[in-house]
Amino acid sequence: MTRTQVPAASIPTALVGGRATLEGTKRFRKRFAKSHNDHFFRDLANGPLVSSLGLGTYLGECDDLEDARYASAIGAALEKGVNLIDTAINYRCQRSERAVGAAIKEAVASGIIKREEVVVCTKGGYIPLDGAPPTTKEAYHEFLEAEYFAPGVMKSAEVIAGGHCLSPRYLDDQIDRSRNNLGLDVIDVYYIHNPEQQFEVMPRPDALAVIRNAFATMEAQVSKGSIASYGCATWNGFRVAPQARNYLSLEELVSIAREAGGDGHNFKVVQLPINLGMTEAVRLPTQPCGAHQVSVLEAARELGVAVVASATLMQSQLTRALPEQVRAAFPGFETDARRAIAFTQSLPVATALVGMKSRAHLEENLAEPRLS
Repeated sequence: MTRTQVPAASIPTALVGGRATLEGTKRFRKRFAKSHNDHFFRDLANGPLVSSLGLGTYLGECDDLEDARYASAIGAALEKGVNLIDTAINYRCQRSERAVGAAIKEAVASGIIKREEVVVCTKGGYIPLDGAPPTTKEAYHEFLEAEYFAPGVMKSAEVIAGGHCLSPRYLDDQIDRSRNNLGLDVIDVYYIHNPEQQFEVMPRPDALAVIRNAFATMEAQVSKGSIASYGCATWNGFRVAPQARNYLSLEELVSIAREAGGDGHNFKVVQLPINLGMTEAVRLPTQPCGAHQVSVLEAARELGVAVVASATLMQSQLTRALPEQVRAAFPGFETDARRAIAFTQSLPVATALVGMKSRAHLEENLAEPRLS
């Protein structure tokens, strides 16, 4: 089979052993020393090195064609020096995880990469559908009953907003499902997906107790060897004002992680939108850090937590018609998409995530500026 013919929707039968390591990712960086500048690879919270452009897998139809496009793009990305792949179990009804798994298995088998050279990140929290959405609300409830409630994976009272759950047994179940989808023995970064959702439906102390139990589960999973590290992938939590109901304090989360795992806790990474249109992480002092109020990026640096930027192109809204001031600020780039990516890469983030499903877009997004 060629890479574009990889059956991305199938679940790999054997798990690929190993995990990303510093030595492995150093070797990967050395292989691309001539094609990428010195700053292209960055440290992920004193862990492996990651490419400052990461491949996201959020958008797309739930069909075989989209699976194949993602699998092909991931294979091409690994060939061209991109070594961070981001997904989630609920993306495209688990198809994105399975496409990632198929692509990595193919790349390892063909010798393009070694497992220790690539960082794979996924998320758990939203109840994932399987293959395709149910056709009716009744079918969805039947799915929940058969898949989760009847086997005792979770209780209906633990589900909020119609589809979000962070109970320990549920997260254990989701990690096992993600490992099987990805075909990987170890997930490098496992994110609690949008924990701020809990604050929207219950008193803050109760929501913090849910997060505390979730973090204890993550520490146990690290000890078990199923994940290498964990964090939170958020949409609103780190961008809103402290008085907002769904506000997240990074300092508070690190404190909870310390309670769960001691000073050597494994809460290492947060993910949030950072782009030309969503600049809160840079300009708003929403985060307490000691006696000061600082931005998310400053707090993360002080607390030793890596930041991964999502929505770098704001779902394609930043790929065209950028103001002339932006074009002037990033000379040498030929497209607005590349300028928008360069903005996020210019910040103290480990990786700027971009959803890519074609080699052409990958090559455009990796293009170095032309020197005048």
